Amino acid sequence: MRPLLPLKDALQQLLSGAAPCLDVEHVPLGGALGRVLASDQHAVVDVPPADNSAMDGYALRSSDQGRQLPVSARIAAGDVVHELALDSVARIFTGAEIPQGADAVVMQEDVHLTGDNVELPESVSAGQHIRGKGQDTRAGDLLLHRGRRIRPQDMGLLASQGIAQVPVFNRLKVALLSTGNELREPGSGPLSPGAIYNSNRPMLLGLLTALGCDVLDLGIVRDTPDATREALHQASQNADLILSSGGVSVGEADHVRDAVSALGEIALWRIAIKPGKPFAFGRVASTPFLGVPGNPSSAFVTFLLLARPYIYSLQGRDHVLPAALTARADFSVSRPGSRQEFLRVTTSQKDGEIWASPYANQSSGVLSSVSASDALAIVPIDELIERGQSIQVLRLDDLLY
Repeated sequence: MRPLLPLKDALQQLLSGAAPCLDVEHVPLGGALGRVLASDQHAVVDVPPADNSAMDGYALRSSDQGRQLPVSARIAAGDVVHELALDSVARIFTGAEIPQGADAVVMQEDVHLTGDNVELPESVSAGQHIRGKGQDTRAGDLLLHRGRRIRPQDMGLLASQGIAQVPVFNRLKVALLSTGNELREPGSGPLSPGAIYNSNRPMLLGLLTALGCDVLDLGIVRDTPDATREALHQASQNADLILSSGGVSVGEADHVRDAVSALGEIALWRIAIKPGKPFAFGRVASTPFLGVPGNPSSAFVTFLLLARPYIYSLQGRDHVLPAALTARADFSVSRPGSRQEFLRVTTSQKDGEIWASPYANQSSGVLSSVSASDALAIVPIDELIERGQSIQVLRLDDLLY
């Protein structure tokens, strides 16, 4: 049997052959949330298009500081006053364009009204309280890179340019299936002896949906070679990617790996990580296949560490791999391990530093360990850890979207 593959080598192998496999469509800006940009987006106009006031107050020539001058115009946002009359000021409101001749704005709180005149302060600087033309963006500026998953603030930025249609990659269609004769769907009634509720399917469905995938749910597949091959064949005809949970280990009832090999190939199997060793990657006909272990914590961790970056690449997304944070270990590891371990931990702030405390039960079958945690603490192969030692952690919130 081949030795376990280190995580970094598995990722390199996964991502080396991954590329966007999706067509491009143009969607209305209002429906672009969460979609992945298929091309760079550039500014087409200056924002703001002209100098405007950052305050409610008075527009003036800074050389008129200290004088008492009449108000010759009132300018609200959307109004146009072409030129400021000599020896006068203009009442102006936030967002209104600065008239020609004015080079400063004083806040209304900083002036005194004397009859029909405005008494200006003694010190006024040219340019004060003015937002210059193109201060936000200038025509031609790169706004958003190809591969960016569009956020609400990105929608606002595109709207500021008058962009109404956005080129995006089509959603990745993922066929999801679970294997195991012991599995029962939630809501199907009381469990019979030997049965368990299928927790992986809703979890993986949620993870895929959070990444912006369209999911073709094939449900639970019976643990027989024929049923497994038929489900995988069907999935390969209708999806861009196949994701299965269970059936990729070495048990007599683990038929998925053999079925994938019969219909295509297994290119990668058995990773040197804990939990999650039986992760598999290959293809069914020409459709990529990812197999996560059946134990729920293993399924969760391997999805985040391996399936997620692969899916990102197929979607054309940037920032495939998240950055780890530095924390202090609120635990110790006294025996070196032969696999890179990802402990489910809860982080907290102590004296300005992040500390990571592990969930009590780190078994791969304990789903509560990932539900109760907010990060994964990385324990490298063959390393010991002392309490208080600096370690690397991955925040779950950085891995879920």
